Amino acid sequence: MKRTIAAWLWIAVACIYAKPQFTVSQEAKEKLFVVERESESLAVIENGLVRSHMRRMHNMNHGVVKFDGEDGYLISRDGYVVKFDPVTEKKEAEYKTSKSAIGFVIGKNYVAVANYDDKSVDILTRDLKPLQKIVTGSKNVGIKIYKDMLVFAQMDNDKVTVLKDENFGKGLPKFKRYKTFDVGQMPFDAMLSGHTYIVGFFLGKAFGVVDLDKMMYKEIKITAEGDKPVLKVPHFGFWSIANDKIFIPAVGDNAVMVYDKAFRFIKNIRVKGLPVFTSLSPDGRYLAVTFSGKDFPHIQIIDTKTLEVFKTFDFPGKVLHVRWSHYDPALYVSVNDANEVAVINTEKWYLAREIFQVEKPSGIFIYDLAAHAKKE
Repeated sequence: MKRTIAAWLWIAVACIYAKPQFTVSQEAKEKLFVVERESESLAVIENGLVRSHMRRMHNMNHGVVKFDGEDGYLISRDGYVVKFDPVTEKKEAEYKTSKSAIGFVIGKNYVAVANYDDKSVDILTRDLKPLQKIVTGSKNVGIKIYKDMLVFAQMDNDKVTVLKDENFGKGLPKFKRYKTFDVGQMPFDAMLSGHTYIVGFFLGKAFGVVDLDKMMYKEIKITAEGDKPVLKVPHFGFWSIANDKIFIPAVGDNAVMVYDKAFRFIKNIRVKGLPVFTSLSPDGRYLAVTFSGKDFPHIQIIDTKTLEVFKTFDFPGKVLHVRWSHYDPALYVSVNDANEVAVINTEKWYLAREIFQVEKPSGIFIYDLAAHAKKE
């Protein structure tokens, strides 16, 4: 069908003034670094497009990225720590702590790495020069910083160890053992909430809580509805702590458990499968839940006020990670089998776009470009 010149002009004007259903800032406020777990690389996404790939980043099977100020760091499964510039995407330093590392934390003037393979904790400068190697005789997990302390769990020895920095506030750190707690069987991950260090166990029906101000330890029994024990809990980096509630994925039961801040049980929220991760929105209103097994390709959204599931999304492959934007109404979802990062609009709750050219994505990590721009 032929159109008149006037008709074409009308269409052009309508396109200019039409309000899009989903927008991102023209000046990017966030930069996404997405782990490409099988190609030793990170995909870099800005304004909804893959802009580049950071290659030769070592074994990224369980790669983790963290940012502190203007510095980016990543840890590879084969024991490398890499420092890079998140703006230029240039590698600045790297250091191999062991044959297998699992987690790290960034202090004001140091980086601490929990190792699996050589059963130690490494303390490095911010430029990745070695300072200390603390031998534990155990795989080490759940490493956290609290004030002048470094806290981690010894997976093989059923202990939580607290190190104290003797040089705190005076220069480069020098850590010494301060306190050790005997805890439940096979601690595997931990989280920090204020002065409380919370550690989970593979072989127990409880989790442990260390008060780092009082240096006291207690166990909290984990129960599902009807007081049914839950045999294990997933990685604590994806427990979610709101202002007044703690949300815990109950692996072994189709539920997300809800506790208050004193660890008193409130409710089980029934979900469609065995939950692995929960991720709280920046305003604390919504909780995204991912699953394992046959329900890998789904996520569910929970309203934290009503404590009910109100939305389910299905994807063409395993969902390995989710991350909420702090600027745009967006939830980013890594769909591993489909080689894509999906974007859910979190105002109207629909699939807004799919970002391709991402190779086997898993972890999604966001660098705050807007905060960086303010400093310049």
